Amino acid sequence: MLEVPLWLWGAFAATVVVSLVVDLLAHRTAHVIGFKEAAAWSGLWVSLALIFGAVIFLVLGATAGTEYTTAWLLEKSLSVDNLFVFAVIFAYFKVPRAYQHRVLFFGVIGALVFRGIFLSLGVAIVSRFTAVLFAFAAVLFYSTYKLLKDEEDSFDPDKSFAVRMLRKLIPVRDEYAGAKFFIKEAGKRVATPLLAVVAAIEAADLIFAVDSVPAVLAVSDDAFIVYTSNAFAILGLRALYFLLADLLDRFHYLNKGLAIILAFIGVKLILQASHKLISTGIPEIPSPLSLAVITTVLAGAVALSLRRPATAAGSEQAPSSPDASAGLPEPDGGARTERHQQPDDPSRPSS
Repeated sequence: MLEVPLWLWGAFAATVVVSLVVDLLAHRTAHVIGFKEAAAWSGLWVSLALIFGAVIFLVLGATAGTEYTTAWLLEKSLSVDNLFVFAVIFAYFKVPRAYQHRVLFFGVIGALVFRGIFLSLGVAIVSRFTAVLFAFAAVLFYSTYKLLKDEEDSFDPDKSFAVRMLRKLIPVRDEYAGAKFFIKEAGKRVATPLLAVVAAIEAADLIFAVDSVPAVLAVSDDAFIVYTSNAFAILGLRALYFLLADLLDRFHYLNKGLAIILAFIGVKLILQASHKLISTGIPEIPSPLSLAVITTVLAGAVALSLRRPATAAGSEQAPSSPDASAGLPEPDGGARTERHQQPDDPSRPSS
């Protein structure tokens, strides 16, 4: 485990808190996030992540810096699937585009909390039971199989555990009330559909943590490295969603690239566990090589997608959603989601 100075933990916490406050103040008035605004914010989040990585290089050394960068890039690439799920959820609940950033803001806060819990548990388990790495590798290989075979995990936002629990705890009205999560009706406090959307976003993140947590633990088993890299990747997720709103359907080879990355990380986990449990003569995959592989595969998947458009590759181009409030075209077959028919009445969310 790294000996991380207390001031570095404090610097990380201060950066996250200040960034969230600035983001909240900058978007206190609900509005549609355009491409230029999303590009500016995305550039800011990426810059913060890379600057923090440079600090890690200087303070904790090259190995820690490489592990952080690799883990951040890995989580960033895996988060692309989240964007497709966001599209399904927003379309399902007919969320107006002006309110989508507010939903994702609170979704990010929840993700930071839950990822912190899961990663802490993962680090604790791996440090005591190294053999669990074989189980983590099996999870990643299974995810690889599903991505290569285009087998989808259906995600019905309204039937997710979080949304069902919310409806049991408090009444949820059918109509939106601006950007409000709660209003009073007949003297009683009720939730708006916007709160149900936040619950669905959180439920989706828990599902994707099944892949993300084992993958990042293959890069490092240090709590500081795995959490800070995840946090900076999650912070930039909202801007990435709005930035790629009209482009995701073009990257039809990206899921194949993610499958290759997950398989590679699975092999890394097996070698890592075998090195510790079976023989030190079994080689481990060094972090610089992992970073090089992830970067090369991602770049190759994007380049191949642009060079061979979906129609030329033999697959049908994903149609754009007719409802502008959805924010993204319907996800293609590579995403781990299930398409949902949107309701005819645009003023009422599905229930």
